[in-house]
Amino acid sequence: MTRESLRECYAPAIERAKLKSLQKFDEHCRNFIALSPFVCLGTQSAAGADVTPRGDAPGFVKVLDETTLAMPDWPGNNRLDSLENIIENPQVGLLFLIPGVDETLRVNGTARITLDEAVLALWEVNGKRPKSALLIALDEAFLHCAKALIRSQLWQDTYKVDRSVLPTYGRMLKDQIEIADSVETIEKSVEEGYRERLY
Repeated sequence: MTRESLRECYAPAIERAKLKSLQKFDEHCRNFIALSPFVCLGTQSAAGADVTPRGDAPGFVKVLDETTLAMPDWPGNNRLDSLENIIENPQVGLLFLIPGVDETLRVNGTARITLDEAVLALWEVNGKRPKSALLIALDEAFLHCAKALIRSQLWQDTYKVDRSVLPTYGRMLKDQIEIADSVETIEKSVEEGYRERLY
């Protein structure tokens, strides 16, 4: 497959799709980010691509100026997949979602990791701060139409499943990896982390 043969399969992009890429965060981008409690962070290294979910109260990603975002790295599993990828390749892609809104906001840029206490202080919760944060320099930002979320009916109950249709997280992990811990031990550890180590 070549770029040319791929393009032959699709109609040309309409004018507004070509023109909507912004090089500065305007008032609509700023408002979207301020209302968003959830973003997907895409990174890549020589080992491959990775996407991780990031979430907190709406506005947890800060617009520092018209071309810079700051995002905290709250406790996770300490694999550091995204952060290590960024050290190797600073190019990132972000997809911001707002519950109840079918449009999304896409941001592409260049990230760097900071340990600057003045930056980390932006997110202090119960005396705790993130260990690091990302500073993301904007390459482009644009609103993405609602077709994917309309098709998925993400904010409706149409495809919502009862949690019982899947095994527990602990059960799935136990089945997937060789580990001496019992399902109960795994689940107790996970629940403790949810209660005590969100921040």
